[in-house]
This record gives sequence, structure tokens and C-alpha cells, in this order.
Amino acid sequence: MSLMAVFIAQPWLALIPASLFMVLYRISERKLVAGAASAWLLYAAYEYAMRRRWLCSGECNIRVVLLLLYPLLLLIPLVAGGAAVLAIARRHRAAP
Repeated sequence: MSLMAVFIAQPWLALIPASLFMVLYRISERKLVAGAASAWLLYAAYEYAMRRRWLCSGECNIRVVLLLLYPLLLLIPLVAGGAAVLAIARRHRAAP
């Protein structure tokens, strides 16, 4: 079972990275970090809707869209996390 497959089985777990990026956004004030939080929040809603069978009529486990979503959900947070760290570091250096 891959790390991302955990979110298919338990969609509410996607709220954890969404929350972490929201906290990082509040600290760093970078819109890219808010975008990462929003991406994870939307993914959580998507997986919940798939789990409840609102977005599919039959076999919900075979989804080609995940081939696009998973790389994005890994790439966006990496870039946003780097932007947050740089913003926090700049603010820390600028503080007296």
C-alpha cells in the first residue's frame, strides 16, 4: 500500500497536510502555501465524494485521474514548503 493510497482509504487524513499548510501560510504569508493548503483541501473533498460514491457510479477504485493528481499533490507542497521556509528565514533575519 503506497503512502498516497492511505488517503483513498481514509479521505479525512488529507485534512492533516491541508491544516499544516494553512498554519505555514499564516506564518509565512505566501500565497503559494495557501494554494498548497487549498489543493489538499480540495483533494480531501474529492476523495470523500469518491468514497461516498457521489462522483462515480461503479468501480471507483480504478481512477486514471490519480496519475495526474498524485504527482501534483507531491510537487506543489514541495515548492510551497520551500517558499514558506525561505519567507520565514527572511523574516527571521530581518527581525531585530
